[in-house]
Amino acid sequence: MDEVRPTSGAQAHGLVPLFPPGLQAIYGECRRLYPEQANPLQVTAIVKYWLGGPDPLDYISMYRSTGCPAQDIQEHWHYVSFGLSDLYGDNRVHEFTGADGPSGFGFELTFRLKRETGETAPPTWPAELMQGLARYVFQSENTFCSGDHVSWHSPLDNSESRIQHMLLTEDPQMQPVQTPFGSVSFLQIVGVCTEELKAAQQWNGQGILELMRGVRVAGGPWLITDMRRGETIFDIDPHLQQERVDQGIEAEGSNLSGVSAKCVWDDLSRPPEDEEDSRSICIGSQPRRLSDKDTEQIRETLRKGLEFNSKAALPPISSQRQSHERPQWVSRKDSLESESSAAIVPHELVRTRQLESVHLKFNQESGTLLPLCLRGRLLHGRHFTYKSINGDTAITFVSTGVEGAFATEEHPYAAHGPWLQILLTEEFVEQMLGDLQELNTREETKLPKEYSWPEKKLKISVLPDSVFDNPLQ
Repeated sequence: MDEVRPTSGAQAHGLVPLFPPGLQAIYGECRRLYPEQANPLQVTAIVKYWLGGPDPLDYISMYRSTGCPAQDIQEHWHYVSFGLSDLYGDNRVHEFTGADGPSGFGFELTFRLKRETGETAPPTWPAELMQGLARYVFQSENTFCSGDHVSWHSPLDNSESRIQHMLLTEDPQMQPVQTPFGSVSFLQIVGVCTEELKAAQQWNGQGILELMRGVRVAGGPWLITDMRRGETIFDIDPHLQQERVDQGIEAEGSNLSGVSAKCVWDDLSRPPEDEEDSRSICIGSQPRRLSDKDTEQIRETLRKGLEFNSKAALPPISSQRQSHERPQWVSRKDSLESESSAAIVPHELVRTRQLESVHLKFNQESGTLLPLCLRGRLLHGRHFTYKSINGDTAITFVSTGVEGAFATEEHPYAAHGPWLQILLTEEFVEQMLGDLQELNTREETKLPKEYSWPEKKLKISVLPDSVFDNPLQ
């Protein structure tokens, strides 16, 4: 990417004007906030996405914000993306669908970075960060929503910073705009520490963002990211964990409905010679593929989760894309979704198989989310899905209050192709929480670890990453 001025961007594509309406609408909102910065510094993709370049965002504009001294909001750099929405309306990147719906993916990204003393120009690393998130959206077609979180597992600026993950929220200043190609809202990236990310997973992103707004060094009302911040909001105010987060989890549960994971499951109730049976699953080197409909249902399970109501239900097998509860999204290398089969396998030809005994295997990061799954989801009548990043395997835990599941109290372990559902009663969940208590600690557990409930014919192993990276070993 190169740094340019906006007057040198947006080249004509055929007979398209220099400033197409979608582009102009976002510029207009930026000019409303920064009328004195009509020609901001920009980062632009050297080769545009529609010409085969790797970067979906055509431009990232960078503004210098004076903040708001009256509200004790510090000076910072304000970054705004151009390209997740439809800038041109000529189908070169996004399908033109008219003015009534969302423009492209319906949003652009923003980021507010604390300006360091003596800094005369904005750092450009946030532009690379925004391009990475945009690549994920384009490749997976999963959109972001306010309250979502992104597990990044690395300092956002490649330094030694504790700010290694992100939450997303509405930009506090930028208003949604209407273009001839649809509506565009603005989602702000907020850098967070690992402890804050985990709290958002256990509870919800909006709750943690609200706590951060009340702590100036953690962002304040405009949630300005300070890469030099060395303390979490819980270090600054220890009462926040017990009085706000823990009480919120107890009362509301978690709105995290699924994660990308390193996981597999084995059917212990069939001998190996049955693996060629059309109803069986082969976990390992050659797992059976999901049908398109099963893949879409798992996607919806991850996308939608459960709404906060008394009758929880797994999403039906459909192509609906609306979302309320959100999954944990991505690392830099791993997409939430797997590729679906090229040929559609009729859903009715894949039989649901009831299992007597199962063995679940997770890597350490996935295993530490088991208490969240049990305490924050199942005890609140919801479900939780682990979707393998290494194949089509998926494991969904469901409570007895979830409708639409193919696992039942009579047959709590059931598989549909490589998708396993496990139904757990409240009594068993409480028992498991006690047995898995050590997974709640922040210290790394010595691996491998094995947990077994013989009377339930269930075994769970937490294994090193190498087991999943080398499935043939």
